[in-house]
Amino acid sequence: MDELARYDYTLPKELIAQQPAARRVDARLLVVRRASGEIEHFHIRDLPRLLQGPDCLVLNDTRVVPARLVGRRTTTGGRWEGLFLADDGHGAWQLLGKTRGKLAPGESIQLMNAQGLDDIELRLIEKREDGVWIARPRSTEATLPLLERVGRIPLPHYIREGAALEADAERYQTVYATHAGSAAAPTAGLHFSRELLAQLESRGVPNVRVTLHVGLDTFRPVTATSLADHKMHTEWGRIDEDAVRKLEETRRSGGRIVAVGTTATRVLETAARSGRLTSWTGQTDLFIRPPFEFHAVDALLTNFHLPRTTLLVLVRTFGGDELMKQAYEEAIRERYRFYSYGDAMLIV
Repeated sequence: MDELARYDYTLPKELIAQQPAARRVDARLLVVRRASGEIEHFHIRDLPRLLQGPDCLVLNDTRVVPARLVGRRTTTGGRWEGLFLADDGHGAWQLLGKTRGKLAPGESIQLMNAQGLDDIELRLIEKREDGVWIARPRSTEATLPLLERVGRIPLPHYIREGAALEADAERYQTVYATHAGSAAAPTAGLHFSRELLAQLESRGVPNVRVTLHVGLDTFRPVTATSLADHKMHTEWGRIDEDAVRKLEETRRSGGRIVAVGTTATRVLETAARSGRLTSWTGQTDLFIRPPFEFHAVDALLTNFHLPRTTLLVLVRTFGGDELMKQAYEEAIRERYRFYSYGDAMLIV
């Protein structure tokens, strides 16, 4: 039996958001109350009356890098497109790539910069079993300055087939993005403006920052027929001692730890695997799936996720399987906008 069939649903194509809301805070917000099963309709701008001191938001402050790559095969001239995922700190890149025909280790890709001019070459070293290529740029430049020159905004394929507009440079980035390293935005955070964060803080709802650099599992559906057989790829994350102290104080004061997004959730729950939240830095391959016991997250603000993905499994595990199915059905019925540039849900 295909266990993943439980995490499938049908979404009308017109509900896949192609643009963000005109103002970040004007996105709609579906509020789901686990204790009562009640589902209500609000907007992100209503958060100051939905949250209360001493609740505390946990924000992922990762910054999206220009990870979309465009080039051509030096042997055939055929078009090649890729997505930078990570580097190993020693000059080797991990990336996804697609082209006509079959690539072979040892081939080179001529990358083109944002102006469409030839720039550096990438040499393909090996293709791992998971489809990720290991490649090495023919350059001594650091990775981030290099990507700033040859990379483009990595919009998901379901947004205009990945074709970015000038406005996406700002809107596909949170207002608090600090630490560069993600191949995709932590999309729940896209709804917050600086003014909203200040308004929440003035009402006794502060925020703390954690980091998780978003990688491969954001882009790929689960292909295994059993959740237990799915292998998560590792992503780098951290939470420092100061953030842990503030969150412990939140709990002692009777407040809720409100994770903004599945990425913040994975950092918190990775750092709390022992049952108690501690500071942590490193790689995580945590796959949150039934029967997972949450130790650090009391409420979750998240976007609506693609079918058969680890993100949807996480949300259903946190919110309750049947209630989350009802919430998604309600969102579709009420014409909420889905995925990265879409609306959001607050599960309390």
